[in-house]
Amino acid sequence: QVQLVESGGGLVQAGGSLRLSCAASGSTFSTNIMGWYRQAPGKQRELVATISNSGSPNYVDSVKGRFTISRDNAKNTGYLQMNNLKPEDTAVYYCRSYRFVAPTGDYWGQGTQVTVSS
Repeated sequence: QVQLVESGGGLVQAGGSLRLSCAASGSTFSTNIMGWYRQAPGKQRELVATISNSGSPNYVDSVKGRFTISRDNAKNTGYLQMNNLKPEDTAVYYCRSYRFVAPTGDYWGQGTQVTVSS
C-alpha cells in the first residue's frame, strides 16, 4: 500500500512559480512510476508528467520547458516545479504512484488546488 499527500498548491499570478510536493508512505514508492495529473473544472483529468523509478522524466507538450518533475526516493517524496505559470494551468493537481508488474498497485493523492490569475 502507498498513501500519497500533495502539498504546495495555491494562488499565483501568471508568470509565477509553485513547487508541488507528494509525500508517500509505503514500501514500494521508490520502485513505482510517479506521475502528476491535473483536472480543470469541467474537464477530464489529464497527464502532466511522469518520472520512472530511475528518474527518467516525460512531459506533455503544454508544460515542456516550464515544469520539472523530480523525486527523492530516500525521502519518499516527489516534486513538480512549475515555472512561468499560465491561467490555463489552473486545476487540481494529483500525484499518482503506480506499477504494472508484481507487486502491482495504483495509488492517488487527494489533490491540491493550483490557481493562476491573469
